[in-house]
Amino acid sequence: MPRASRRRGDAARRHADTLRFVLFEARPAGLEFPQLVRASDLSPSQVRSGLAALKDQAAEKGWPPLTWNRATGYQLGAERAVLEAYERAVVREKLTEFRRFITGTVAPHAAAHPGDKWVKHIVAQLNSIESTLDLINSS
Repeated sequence: MPRASRRRGDAARRHADTLRFVLFEARPAGLEFPQLVRASDLSPSQVRSGLAALKDQAAEKGWPPLTWNRATGYQLGAERAVLEAYERAVVREKLTEFRRFITGTVAPHAAAHPGDKWVKHIVAQLNSIESTLDLINSS
């Protein structure tokens, strides 16, 4: 995902407006990334920047959320079932990411330095986050 400064720039906002128009034209169907590139006449980099800016704009302005799935690609204003499936997929992805971070980085650090105050703190916090994400994922 582009840096925050790239998502807030004038160019990113223009790209987001272009993508919003293209996605509204395609509704209720979605568009895959290569289709977005072709339909918008933007470069792949501009589309990525525009998608990040569009997510931010949608949240700020109360627009329908931008979702993505393998079957339909990117969509605006999806149905409740599509939104729930997207949210579950993101939670599952973040849970996997946290677990890999804990087992691959934090656990070895904790084993090497068991008395370190920072390690104790981060282990407690990350275990709490993992537990919360696992609870959301299982419901």
